[in-house]
Amino acid sequence: MTDDNKKSRLLVTREGVSYVLPFIVVTCCFALWGFANDITNPMVKAFSKIFRMSVTDGTLVQVAFYGGYFCMALPAALFIRRHTFRSGIVMGLALYALGVLLFIPAWAMGSFAPFLLAYFILTCGLSFLETTANPYILLMGDRETATRRLNLAQSFNPIGSLAGMFVAMHFIQARLSPLDTAQRATLDDAQFEALKQSDLAVLVQPYALLGIVILALLAVMLLVRIPALRQTSRTGREPLLPAVRRLLSNKPYRRGVVAQFFYVGAQITCWTFIIQYGTRVFMAEGMTEQAAEVLSQRYNIVAMVLFCVMRFINIALMKYVKPGRLMAFFAAVALVLLCGVILVGGRTGMCCLVAVSACMSLMFPTIYGIALGGVQEDAELGSAGLIMAILGGSLLPALQAMIIDSQVTVLPSVNLSFIVPAVCFVVVMLYGIRHSRA
Repeated sequence: MTDDNKKSRLLVTREGVSYVLPFIVVTCCFALWGFANDITNPMVKAFSKIFRMSVTDGTLVQVAFYGGYFCMALPAALFIRRHTFRSGIVMGLALYALGVLLFIPAWAMGSFAPFLLAYFILTCGLSFLETTANPYILLMGDRETATRRLNLAQSFNPIGSLAGMFVAMHFIQARLSPLDTAQRATLDDAQFEALKQSDLAVLVQPYALLGIVILALLAVMLLVRIPALRQTSRTGREPLLPAVRRLLSNKPYRRGVVAQFFYVGAQITCWTFIIQYGTRVFMAEGMTEQAAEVLSQRYNIVAMVLFCVMRFINIALMKYVKPGRLMAFFAAVALVLLCGVILVGGRTGMCCLVAVSACMSLMFPTIYGIALGGVQEDAELGSAGLIMAILGGSLLPALQAMIIDSQVTVLPSVNLSFIVPAVCFVVVMLYGIRHSRA
């Protein structure tokens, strides 16, 4: 077979039928949930400041965000078993748009809880999209190239993430009031309420525009012919228990769910608390809190550029190196870099933290592809389990925030808090080693 034929097989043809257009449309969803993830990470700091809360209270944003993933993944899988992948994507986009547009009444109410509800509904939609789109991409071509194809589609996720970071930095963080946390604490109730409403208006505007973009993509999904595709001939009426038993008896899948839980926890902790880490570093150099936050977000954008570039490099490397072995190597490198974050600190530690993103780029789709590799007949439910594992992005940042708020360590507490992602990368490394030996 020629190289051109191999390329076309990777770029989604199946049994002589071209899936290039469906691939492009579905891949847009990858960019959209990347945008949602990375416009949200800086909001932990933003909401903490706007509502005068602790870092731990601010992480309720992540609890609501990733809690939606957990709660909706299994219902999404059952929905897809009864209907089609296309129906799942349409439902996901509808819930995503609803959650984003709920930011407008949340702003009018002026309290934190409605925003948490909006984030939860938003991510119920994202859970539908991820539970649907990932196995859908795996189906669009030959099984031998499925993991590489998913890595290709996932490469557009960090492009959306970069857009989310850019919007967060230039259209939210830079436009919020320059009053720092200490200065806000001195305001009386009337002054604080006026400032809060002004800052919330700044925060809501990008989300309202995002809602329009999502509705436009939803219209495309309804108008363009997208193949329905089912994973197998099994119907949604098949009893659920036998499928669950098959999944639980599959060791690579079980371990993959655990690895995914810890990987997502590592990713979200590194990307969420890079702002807190950088703010501490740059304020120690004499910057104001707002200037330090904006500079930290620039470092975060550099991290995402590295993540994006390395995703494409790793797609090429997987032609020559086993995915599990490659993942184990990068997990080990990330572990070394986090030691620099914890022990060295300063700008050197910040550069180490940025470099961790280069190591993470292949992990989510690779764990996903490996775990689903032997469960084709139950891929919908298998996908749901892997998406539910995103709960790690809800629980582990809260644990890291508790370490930051403790302020009782010999090392700066922000530095020491990165022990949490370090432990996560140990789990990912062991999973990669096990798979490469299998």
